[in-house]
Amino acid sequence: MAITADQVTFDTPAPDFRLPATDDKTYRLDDLAGGKGTVVVFICNHCPYVKAIIDRMVADARVLMSEGIGFVAICSNDAASHPEDSFENMKHFAKAHGFPFPYLHDETQAVARAYGAVCTPDFFGYSADRKLKYRGRLDEGRKTPPPAGAPRELVEAMRAIAKTGMAPADQNPSLGCSIKWKDG
Repeated sequence: MAITADQVTFDTPAPDFRLPATDDKTYRLDDLAGGKGTVVVFICNHCPYVKAIIDRMVADARVLMSEGIGFVAICSNDAASHPEDSFENMKHFAKAHGFPFPYLHDETQAVARAYGAVCTPDFFGYSADRKLKYRGRLDEGRKTPPPAGAPRELVEAMRAIAKTGMAPADQNPSLGCSIKWKDG
C-alpha cells in the first residue's frame, strides 16, 4: 500500500546516528554531511517505488555529491518480515546499482523514528548547518519514469539550499511503500 510523506517541520536539526554500512564501515552523520548540504533518504530493496527510481536517484546523487552535497541512504525495514531487505541483500542491492554513497542499516529503526520517516523512498534535504529544508520527492516519476523535461526536484531543491539556504516553497511529498516496522 502506498503512503505519502507529509509531516514536515522545517528548520529542525538533522538527528545524529551511528550505523553500519554495506561497505563494512560504520558512519555518523558527521562523516557524511556535505559542506553545502546533505540528503538523507530512507529506501529499501524490495519496494517497487524504490526500484523504479533507483538508477535516477544514483545519477542525481552523483551530481549532488560532485557539488559538495552529502548523500546517504538508510534501510530501516524489518528484515524478519521482509527478508529481501536484509543487511546481506542490502550489500547486493548497493553493488548492483553502483551506489556512490553509503547505504546504512538501521536495524533498531531508531534512526527512522528520529527522522520521522514514513515511506520508501523518503527524502530529507538539509542545509549546510543541518537544518531541514526539503521533504519531497526525487521527481514526479513514481513507478514509471517522469515525462521528458520534468524538473529534477531533489537536485533543484538541494542546489537552491546550497546557494541560498532555502528550498523552493512548493515541495511535493514523496510517495512509496510504508516502512516495515517491527512489532512492538
